[in-house]
Amino acid sequence: MTSTTRRRRLPAITLARSDHERLANLAEAFADRDSPTADQLAAELERARVVADDRLAPGTVRMGAVVRFSLDHAAPRTVRLVYPGEADIEQGRVSVLTPVGAALIGLTAGQSIDWIGNDERPHHLHVLEVIADSVDA
Repeated sequence: MTSTTRRRRLPAITLARSDHERLANLAEAFADRDSPTADQLAAELERARVVADDRLAPGTVRMGAVVRFSLDHAAPRTVRLVYPGEADIEQGRVSVLTPVGAALIGLTAGQSIDWIGNDERPHHLHVLEVIADSVDA
């Protein structure tokens, strides 16, 4: 992308207060390690609308949610969004401290987000379905 390319407007996102607090601590801890993904997560947290846990709309991607999405117009994938220590790509568990994980948090079905990756290429993620809101669902 060139500097003359218009930046797309980011989608509105909503986070449960408990997820926001824990993720803010996580992003801060990893920022010390000069992690670009921690910076991406922190930026998402800054722009998020934060609501009480019991006020988060059903179908919102939160920690533990199972989500079906398309990345860069490839075939859809289904993953569970987890904390770094629980991540296992072979089991379909994606860390919130990956570019895809940080992009997913707070979105709802039908929303899309674009970003420039560490590879300097544009990426497009589209949420198709939030199958389960959290591990408890």
